[in-house]
Amino acid sequence: MRAEIIAVGTELLLGQTVNTNATYLSQGLAELGIDVYFQTVVGDNAGRIREAITLARSRADLILFTGGLGPTMDDLTKDALAELLGRSIEEHEPSMVKIEAMFTSRGIHMVESNRRQANLIEGSDPLDNEAGLAVGNALTVEGTHYVLLPGPPREMKPMFDGPAKTWLRGVMNEERRLYSRLLKFAGIGESSLEQALIDLIETQTDPSIAPYAKEGEVAIRVSTKALSELEANARLDAAEQQIKERVGQFLYAREDIALEEAVIRLLRASRRTLASAESLTGGLFAQLITRIPGSSGEFTGGVVTYTNLMKHRLLSIPLSQLEGTGAPGAISESTAALMAERVRELTDSDFGVSLTGVAGPSESEGKPVGLVYFGLAERGQQTKVYTANMNGNREMIRVRAAKSLLYRLWQALSGHEGM
Repeated sequence: MRAEIIAVGTELLLGQTVNTNATYLSQGLAELGIDVYFQTVVGDNAGRIREAITLARSRADLILFTGGLGPTMDDLTKDALAELLGRSIEEHEPSMVKIEAMFTSRGIHMVESNRRQANLIEGSDPLDNEAGLAVGNALTVEGTHYVLLPGPPREMKPMFDGPAKTWLRGVMNEERRLYSRLLKFAGIGESSLEQALIDLIETQTDPSIAPYAKEGEVAIRVSTKALSELEANARLDAAEQQIKERVGQFLYAREDIALEEAVIRLLRASRRTLASAESLTGGLFAQLITRIPGSSGEFTGGVVTYTNLMKHRLLSIPLSQLEGTGAPGAISESTAALMAERVRELTDSDFGVSLTGVAGPSESEGKPVGLVYFGLAERGQQTKVYTANMNGNREMIRVRAAKSLLYRLWQALSGHEGM
């Protein structure tokens, strides 16, 4: 079944309201196994609404509308569709009773235009509006299915999730739901991950494999349509195994969680603790960690030692290490190691991590923008320092540095280090 979503409302075209309904409906239809091929936005104009419907009928089996079901004269969706289909408009008595009762209970005079919210296109099945007054419509004419939903999301969502989905399941020949599995990766860029899987992405249609990226992390969504979860899992397992054979060392989760949550889970499972010392990231690493609920059990604390004086005072790093001719400087492997070791000792944590480098916009200590050192000190183990040269503007470098340190920590905790 091919679907098109038509969102009605001039406010959407003017940018006064964001069309979040289309996103919600697309996700919900995908779960039913219905493909959304097109999304259309049209203003509150009967002629243009009819034009949009005529085009949609030429390319879709199912047309879902949001908006234009209200009481005012510019709520035209039902009227425009009814005219195009050659159907009359009828009043749905149960909805009218509900509307009158609401006004009576509030002691408000009901103006006549409110009766429009009880309108049904001739031959429609009513869709109850549990969060509002405007009744939804659902009907099939000459093989095309039409579902009319209200525009306000607080009304649209429960109507779609309840009576509209029930109606759609009834008209579908078979309920092939869409099942998806999200695989989360770190330590590898989107282009490198895609290149490793390019033949799978290009040749597989079911399951389908699609990469998604954001700063410091990449996700692969594997999707299939199936009649049952058992059937779907068999296909998803096979596709996942192919992916893991190629890039499994970068796979940190099989669900939609951030890298920092995966790190916290590993720390919690092993009953170990973590502390951080940050320079260029200015506390961003600690912010990512502490956004995870309950992380206080694993994160003992952190320090932001942005200047050499603070590195000396808070972490007891000798000024001779940081300043002067021939000194390694604040941006160096040895300083990153000392920062990680000292914060671990200061907090008596199992892990101490550090970040120092050049976020930009100009070089520092003669070191280039994007140079970052990560320190990782583990109780009873030799301290490790990693180096990276990162591209991007100042904020991008800071985010990428924090995420890269999380990846190194995840490697150490998960046993993937050195793979």
